[in-house]
Amino acid sequence: MIDIQKIKDILPHRYPLLLVDRIVDIKVNESLSAYKNVTINEDIFNGHFPGQAVYPGVYIIEGMAQAGGVLAFISMFGEDSANNGDKIVYFMSIDNAKFRKPVVPGDRLDYKLEVLKHKGDIWVLQGYCYVDDKMVAQAELKAMIVDKKAER
Repeated sequence: MIDIQKIKDILPHRYPLLLVDRIVDIKVNESLSAYKNVTINEDIFNGHFPGQAVYPGVYIIEGMAQAGGVLAFISMFGEDSANNGDKIVYFMSIDNAKFRKPVVPGDRLDYKLEVLKHKGDIWVLQGYCYVDDKMVAQAELKAMIVDKKAER
């Protein structure tokens, strides 16, 4: 299990866009399970949508992408290594995204990611998101880990 402090050591994201609360299982170079609790206190619900709170699909995809970034980082550098801000994960493409059911406050998003391909710094992942064991979204994600200094 990887807690929020270790996630923050790996990912550069912070409030309000850190969208992974905990990693519950990781198999290096293979798969990862993580979750995010969705609460009514999130700023996004002020505008999406007043009176009918629905968690945005792009946030679901971003959460899967962040979880995938943790999987790629740990697979490349080990669970005990900290990022120290030297590396950053950029997502290169999001393909075949599908949204199956609205997500609302009180839901727990369970992210499941599987490595489809990995070559060098490039990762292709299949992501799934579930609420109460029902799939709410899925997408194929492609990412690259780069030196932060070389990001431009």
